[in-house]
Amino acid sequence: MLRVLFFFLVLIVLAFGEAWLVDQPGKIMLTWQGYRIETSILVGLGAIAVSIAAAMLIWSGIRFVLRLPPTVSGANRARRRDKGYAALSRGIIAVGSGDAKLAIKAAAEAQRHLPGEPLALLLRAEAAQLAGDHHVVESAFTEMTRRSETRLLGFRGLHAHAHRRGNTDAAHDFANRAHGIAALPWSAVAILEKHVAAQDWQGALAALDNNRNLIDKTTRDRQRAVLMTAIALDKEQTEPDEALRLARAAVKSAPDLVPATALASRLLSRQGYARKAAKIIEAAWPLSPHPDLAKVYLDLRPGESHAERLARARTLVKLAPQDPESRIAVARAAIGAGDYKAARDSMLPHIQGNERPTARMCLIMAELEEAEHGDSGFTRDWLARAVKAPRDATWIAGVVMSDRWLPALPATGKLDVFVWKRPEERLHADETEEAIFRPISGPVTEPPVLIEKPRAAIAPPEPEVAAGLTPSVSSDTKEPETQVSPGSENTFGAAAVSPDARP
Repeated sequence: MLRVLFFFLVLIVLAFGEAWLVDQPGKIMLTWQGYRIETSILVGLGAIAVSIAAAMLIWSGIRFVLRLPPTVSGANRARRRDKGYAALSRGIIAVGSGDAKLAIKAAAEAQRHLPGEPLALLLRAEAAQLAGDHHVVESAFTEMTRRSETRLLGFRGLHAHAHRRGNTDAAHDFANRAHGIAALPWSAVAILEKHVAAQDWQGALAALDNNRNLIDKTTRDRQRAVLMTAIALDKEQTEPDEALRLARAAVKSAPDLVPATALASRLLSRQGYARKAAKIIEAAWPLSPHPDLAKVYLDLRPGESHAERLARARTLVKLAPQDPESRIAVARAAIGAGDYKAARDSMLPHIQGNERPTARMCLIMAELEEAEHGDSGFTRDWLARAVKAPRDATWIAGVVMSDRWLPALPATGKLDVFVWKRPEERLHADETEEAIFRPISGPVTEPPVLIEKPRAAIAPPEPEVAAGLTPSVSSDTKEPETQVSPGSENTFGAAAVSPDARP
């Protein structure tokens, strides 16, 4: 509304101005090179206005002609830029979806339209990597290292590519060069892994301390504990005091680190501080029950009676009552003390029910039967079960298993990757359980019982192939007769012989 009013106001002013000029008589006279021009003021002003407009029009035409080539060139550049970024988008999507052919085509188009674009180089490297063209990958990342804005990206790409090809020396060299330009978390981790792969625990600890600001506190404390434990294990025999200091510092940083706890307790026990060693294990047991801790805990005082060892083992049950390691420790101590009922009661919750007992549990039950009743059929039955029982927990890092803890995976230098857990069980079709084993829970004269599932009854074994059967000859016939206790089949289909069976 205000604009409309302003427009009308301007028109009114112009109209009054023109009327004023008309009312004012006067002439304009121009003499130039013998020519004399005489006209009124109003016509003169009109001629001046037309001359100015013509000059402006001519100048605009000249300017357009002069700027035409840059304008056309700029339009072409804009069109190429749009095509290049469109190719980048297609290439990134192709790399993400795994279409190597389309990614390579898009990378070539992006490189053609955007020769100086860093993203075009990155797309070229990623597409070549997807296609397995290692030469192009190295060429693209090397080209990035020559540009100031992409130098770190190029070194990281070369580092990752060298790692994938198994060239760890080249990977560490690229990481060092990148770390010299700017300290970044990935380069700090790479330098740490270089020391770890060489088992240079002191160098790895120094590298971790030098880059403390690049790694979060939780991870840094855990890795420090692992490295101090590795150093302490190396110094256990030569420098026990220093090893004890490092082990206790590691326990303080990572209370659930079993090797550090076991080492600290073992060294304290050797120095006569059994009470302090016991407190360290008792604090760590609820966090990470482990057979190594149980062994150290029961052996804190050499020459101790079996009854005292059993009493100490029962402390572990109070700390972690549901964990099998607590009850296994009690069972072993009870067998040594001759308290077979306590050993059987301790193992009973973990060997009955639907879950199959592990190999170590079966061996403990075999040891219990042999200690209580000698070499009986039940001992052999438990030993047979141990052969095919699920495996016990061990130190596992991916597909690598170790019977002892290692600070890092030797092949890669990855720190703190071993975890205490049970391996995955893969059963064949013919090994799937069709029955639930009810283990021995009463007197020794009571044989193991196999409870058949209603939907899959198990056929009794043939007399001539049943293991451990004793044939007897009847007075009425010469055919052998097999004596088997009712329900005496074991988990694997073989009959278990009662100790009372005789020919």
